[in-house]
Order: sequence, then C-alpha cells, then structure tokens
Amino acid sequence: MTYPKSSFLFSLLLFTFSFAITAQEVIPDNQHLFDNFSYRQGNVYRTASGKPGPEYWQNSADYNLQATLDDKNHTVSGNVTIHYTNNSPETLDFIWLYLEQNRFTENSRGTLTTPVQGNRYSGDVEGGFELKNVSAKTKTGTSSKYIISDTRMQLWLDKPLAAKGGEVEIKMDFKFKVPVEGMDRMGRLDVKDGTIYAIAQWYPRVAVFDDVVGWNTDPYLGAGEFYCEYGNFDVKITAPAYQTVICSGVLQNPKEVLTKEQQERWAQAEGSDKTVYIIKPEEVGKPEAHAKTGGTLTWHFKMENTRDVAWAASKAFIWDAARMNLGDGKTGLAQSVYPKESDGKNAWSRSTEFTKGSVEFYSKTYFPYPYHNAINVAASVGGMEYPGVSFCHYQSKGADLWDVTDHEFGHNWFPMIVGSNERRYPWMDEGFNTFINHYSTVAFNNGEFPTTTDSPKNLVRYLTYENREGIDTYPDVANAMNLAYTAYYKPAVGLYLLREYILGTERFDNAFKSYIHTWAYKHPQPNDFFNHIENVAGEDLSWFWKGWFYGNGNIDLGISEVKPYLGNYLITVENDGQIPMPVQLEVIYTDNSKEEIRLPVEIWQRGNSWTHLLKTTKQVQRVVLDPNKMLPDVNVLNDTWNKL
Repeated sequence: MTYPKSSFLFSLLLFTFSFAITAQEVIPDNQHLFDNFSYRQGNVYRTASGKPGPEYWQNSADYNLQATLDDKNHTVSGNVTIHYTNNSPETLDFIWLYLEQNRFTENSRGTLTTPVQGNRYSGDVEGGFELKNVSAKTKTGTSSKYIISDTRMQLWLDKPLAAKGGEVEIKMDFKFKVPVEGMDRMGRLDVKDGTIYAIAQWYPRVAVFDDVVGWNTDPYLGAGEFYCEYGNFDVKITAPAYQTVICSGVLQNPKEVLTKEQQERWAQAEGSDKTVYIIKPEEVGKPEAHAKTGGTLTWHFKMENTRDVAWAASKAFIWDAARMNLGDGKTGLAQSVYPKESDGKNAWSRSTEFTKGSVEFYSKTYFPYPYHNAINVAASVGGMEYPGVSFCHYQSKGADLWDVTDHEFGHNWFPMIVGSNERRYPWMDEGFNTFINHYSTVAFNNGEFPTTTDSPKNLVRYLTYENREGIDTYPDVANAMNLAYTAYYKPAVGLYLLREYILGTERFDNAFKSYIHTWAYKHPQPNDFFNHIENVAGEDLSWFWKGWFYGNGNIDLGISEVKPYLGNYLITVENDGQIPMPVQLEVIYTDNSKEEIRLPVEIWQRGNSWTHLLKTTKQVQRVVLDPNKMLPDVNVLNDTWNKL
C-alpha cells in the first residue's frame, strides 16, 4: 500500500514524539478530582438538568385525624383515615406505614442503639402505639392483615393496588402515652400552671414509595428525622375545656373554642405588625381564658398540601400573635404560646417578633410561605420543626431564642416545601437551612444578633480533627459529637463558599432559587440538587461536590515562590490539600498600590503546582493568598509571601 508523503511525515513525527516522552517522567494529573463521583445521568423520572422528568411521579396521602387528650393519664387516643393514591407505574401488594411512637418502648431498635449514658435522642420506654380496628379498603375488598416491625407496619391489601391512580382507604384506632422525654422532638413539660404537651409523630403515617429505593422503610432510631408524602389534613383534637390547643393549619371553629374577646384580639392581631395578646399573662389559669368552664372542647384544623401536622396543648399558655407580611399582598399570622416561666422582654415576649421576622425574610427571599400560621411553642424540646409549628426550649432567651426560632421556621423551606429525605440526607435540610439562617440573621433588626457562617475558618478545628466524618455520613451512624458538623455546619459553609467565593452571588442565587421552585412539594435526591445547580449556574462542580460533600479531604493552598521574570513576575501557587479551589491573590506593590488576581480551579487539573505570569512594571512587595480570608484553609503559614 502506498502512503502519501504527508502521512509518512506525520508518522515520523509521532514516532519521534513518542520516543521523547518515554525518555522523561510523566507527571500524573489530577483529573480524578474533577471526574463525576456518582451516576448523575438523567432518566424519565429525573433529568440530567436536575428537574423532575417527563414521567416523574409521587404518591399522595390525605389524612382525617381525630384525637383526644387525656391530661390525667397523659395519653392521646384517636383514629385515622388515610386516603392513599398510588401514582407510581407499578402495582403495590402492600403499604408500609410508620409507627414512630413505637420508638418509646424498651425493646425498640432506637432504645437498643442508644448509648447507656444517653444522648440528645434518649426517649422514654413506657410508650408505643396500641392499635385496633386496622383495615385497608380498596375497590375490590378489605384487608386487615398486617405485620408490625419496630417503628414500621406492613399492611397487606386484598389485591395489588393498581398503578397510576389506584386508591386505598386505610383506617385504624390508636392510643399512646405521651413521653416526658420524646427524643428532643416531642414530649411533656410540667410548669407552675400546668403541663405543656408538645405532640408530634403522633399518628400512623404512610412511608414514602419513590423511584429511587421503592419503599423507604429505614427505622426511626434517633438522629434520623423524616421523609413524608404530601397531602391534605383534616384534624380534630378534643381536650378538657381549660386546655388551649394549637395545631398546624387553620383553625376552623374559632367561635366554638375562643371567647368573644379572644376572637376580637385575633382579628386585631391579623392586622397588626405589633404583637397582640390572645391570652394575657394575668389571664392564665382563670375562667376568662377559656370558652367553657367545664367539659371538653374540640378544636378543628385543616391544612392543605403539607407533609405533616403537629400540635400542642396546655392550660399554662400565654398566647400572642402578629401579622406576617409575606409579599404580593399575602399575609399570615405569627403566633407564640408559652408559660409564665418563659415570659420576659428578653425572652418569649419577643418570640412572635422573631417568628414574624424569620418567616417574612424567607418568604420574600426564596419562596412564598405557603401556610397561614407560623406558631412557636415553648416546650421541653430544644428545637424541632413541623409545618407551620415549631417547638423551642422554654428557657431560651435573647440570641439563643432568635437562633432556634429562626432555624426551626427556616425548616419550613427545607424540608417542608422542598421534601428531601432527612433520614438519609440530613445535610439537604439541616445544612441548607443553616445556610439561609445566616442571611436571615444578618437581615433581622439591622444585624441585632451575631452569625458565624461567614467565617469558614472557624471550621478548621473540626476539619483537622482526627475522628471527623464526612457530610455523607448517615445521621444515625455519625458520632454524636460530629453530627452538628456533618449535617449543619460543614454543608452550610459549603454553600456559603459556593455563593460568595466560587460562583458569585448572582449565579448562585439564580440556581438556588430555581432549585427551590423546581422541587417545591417534591422529593429531590442529592444528585438532583447537584445537577440543577450546575445546569442553572453553567458550571461543572464535580470537584466541589466530591471534595466537600463526599469526602474528608481538606483545602490547603499556598504560595511557594515569587520571582522576577523578564521584567515581570512569576507567582507559583501550590495545592497541598485534597480539594482544589479557585485561587484569589492580592498583590501589594512597593508604592502601596494593590492588584487582585483570580485563577480558575482548572489550574489544578494538570498537577498540584501552577505558575502565573504577572505582567507589571512595578516592584512586588507582598503577595497574599485568599486576602478576604474566605477559605477554611487548614494551613495558613504558606498563604503569604513577603519580599525579603
């Protein structure tokens, strides 16, 4: 075969080049740091652009709940009717439900995996559900066959539930003793004027069936929180007439359960930016605080398109409220209920002000608040969130009360609106929420309270801790001392770096807000978040997700050399860490003028050292890496070069 002359020359050059590179050492590159770290391709359910796909689906569950509080025996009894719709493309032979009150038994998995010395998630062991009259009714028949395994119930159907629209009506009666110690999520607290009941995880509820793992049946152990379907709730709570009851959702029968004066105060609060008492401190425990002096009252609430409801009751409640201005002419009502022990100008008398400020900020900044009420409850719980209701510690004051109130109501966006799986990925709600808490705190009352999220270097101590764990550690596996960092602080700092250092505020905000609006009332997975941020911001961030969210490596950038070169300067930077980052340099000249240099993250793809040509006619006096001190760099000793 005859080769053209040009092909022969090309072959000769290729041979010569191949010989030359074999004669010298090939420096390995860092491409592995930039490659995708998981299967992030899209499908018909979830697209590669981080959106729900053309065939995305999720099931729904509507609840009709009736409950009675027995404050003599500290029990809640009632019944639930669940209207469950199977929108998935497959038939279902059974339905899995959660029975989370079963955590409070002596032999529950949660009890048996709690350290002997206890921890935040300790719980009583004299509780658990008593269930009766369990049934699942479909078009074809009714089944009462079920298996209870710890905090889960498998309810079998008479025949498989049809795909894409099959419906089943689930009914049962339930009863449980309200624990004193409810794993810092619920419970009861005795105060001078009575007992405060903070009631959550209080009814059997359907587990999520999704396109990722099918039935999500991870047991309720302690640190792992919740993953719920969306639906409408109709709730009736019967309690002694001297009890004040609040609940997620809108009160349907105020004329039956509130006095005429309380109704007038309620109307006043609906139009007031200042806090208005519904029950005044001096009225607590007196007949004028209640619509009836004997017997019981049934409080009726409704809430639409929510994943859960929680409630509280006490005869010790002071109750106040104020209007929330939510944007676009929409208003709501911020409320607080608390005992006299919590009252005070530096304490819970500011709770409604804090609730109002927090919800208004998030509603206007990220996504409109979807509920009418936002109610803060003073309880024994350190801080726990539910749609429209938060339980915060009754002894919190000042900055502590602001922080916990702001954090718990921020959870209405993550995970109440954006419905991620908290039991597996706490960073998708705790971390995201801690991140937005920073900006809310900066905005509230002209920065009345401090925030440290904008000081990533505060994280270095944890990042160099020998027993640190990664963000991707499951909450029930994470060391109790590490959970605050893996779920809250480190992911929050990661988003802060992404906004303030890597992408810039405009690109990040566009992507982050788009993610919220895209996945509102849906079930995003981690890859959906990663893909969506990248597609809206227009940036491949695999190196960042891998390094910061799925690893235990650290950032360690430095300046290794600055030297004159042909009338200019060569500045050599090095990456001694495991996470590549864009580089910001500040050059200070001998005449005290300054120049900023920005180098893209791609300088680290070919290796751990990069030399930049600084074109200048001035004399360099000093070069500083990360002049704004944004990076949690674990070694700052090599971040500055000074002319000798």
